This record gives sequence, structure tokens and C-alpha cells, in this order.
Amino acid sequence: MKEYGSNVQKLVEHIVTIPDKETRTKHAHILVELMRQIHPQMRDGADYSKKLWDDLYIMANFDLDVDSPFPAPPKEILGKKPKQIPYTQSKLKHKFYGRNLELLVLKAMMAETFDERKAFVSYLVKLMKSFYLSWNRDSVETNVCLNQIMELSGGRLKPEIDDLLVNGMVDEANPKDGPAGFRQRTNFVNRSNNNSGGYRNNNNRNQPQRNNNNGGPMNKNNRFNNNRKRPQ
Repeated sequence: MKEYGSNVQKLVEHIVTIPDKETRTKHAHILVELMRQIHPQMRDGADYSKKLWDDLYIMANFDLDVDSPFPAPPKEILGKKPKQIPYTQSKLKHKFYGRNLELLVLKAMMAETFDERKAFVSYLVKLMKSFYLSWNRDSVETNVCLNQIMELSGGRLKPEIDDLLVNGMVDEANPKDGPAGFRQRTNFVNRSNNNSGGYRNNNNRNQPQRNNNNGGPMNKNNRFNNNRKRPQ
């Protein structure tokens, strides 16, 4: 196995030739610890320990009689093919956009208001253009994208698409803003400093003045009371 190197393979071949089983088992445990140190980034767990012993048996061609904490793996493990991953067989009208775009078109049709559906379609047009540029050098026209959305929606988004063709796309359309993600954001207005619990303005806030013992304001240059008697 290339991941351990030729020196480990030579040590395995030497362990197989040891006649005493107790000595052979001792050397096998030492070699497994050496194999563990070759890949310190791997976690030390039960599954990893079993993998090391399985690799040791494989490098020994399954001809290793030792007292190991795990049983020897079957020889059929080497010729066993991995299971095939089942791929979806659904037919896509536009394969270069993928299945997710069709799901987004369905989500756009379920938007509550007319304006939200328009903004969703505008966002889909930007997304389709980015997908198209990943496979083609030239950009796709907006009208082409709108016609493809019309086809994917079965004509249910025709009023929204007709309005976009006349008035143009909706700027800053992003469905990640939430359920009402395409509604216009309102600007935050600071409240004035009043008695209704609004925000206070630090610039207009009146700072209380500290008074001295004479009832007047405290002067930084005169920190001590003038009436204090000096020692004679």
C-alpha cells in the first residue's frame, strides 16, 4: 500500500516469516503503532485502529497468524466494488441551469403579492445569467431568460414578466431577506430626545455640574475649599 511506503511492506514480510507466534504478535502490534505514527493527522479511534489492522492483513496477503484485537477481514474486500450512487432521472428542460432553478421558479409562483413575484423573477434572471456565463463566453439576453422562466412556469408568471418587459427589472432583489424579502426596506430614523422614551442626543445632553461646599460650581483649578485653615 503506497500510503505506508516500501519500508513498512518489508517489515510486514519479515513479520510473516517469524516462526514464534508470540514474537510475531508482539512485532505486529509494534508495526501497527508505527503505521499510526506515519499518519498522525488521523484520529485515534476504534474505527481507525481497525483500519490499521485491516491494512496490515492486506499487506501480508491475508497470511498473518497473530493475536489481534480485530478479526482478519475477508479476502473479498479487495475485489468488492463500491455501490453506485443513484442519479435522478427527471428530465430537465434546460440542463445548464439545473434542477434548482426549476424549484426556484415554483417558489416564485407561490409568492404572495404581484410585486414580490416580479422581484423574484428579476432575481432569477440575474441568477440565470451567472449560470450561463459559467459555460459560455457571451452573456444571455434578458428577454431570453424571461421567456425561459415563462416556459418553466407554464405561463403562470406571464403578467409579471410582461410588466418587467415594459418597466424593466427590479433592482436589489434578493429572496434571502426573509418572507417579505422583496419589499422595500425602510430607513431607520433616529428619534429626538424627548420624554417619550426616544433616543437621547449626546451632543445636546446637559451635563450636571458638581458644586463645592460654597454652593457654586466646582472649578478644576480650585479643588480645595477656600475656607480651609492653614496650619500656623
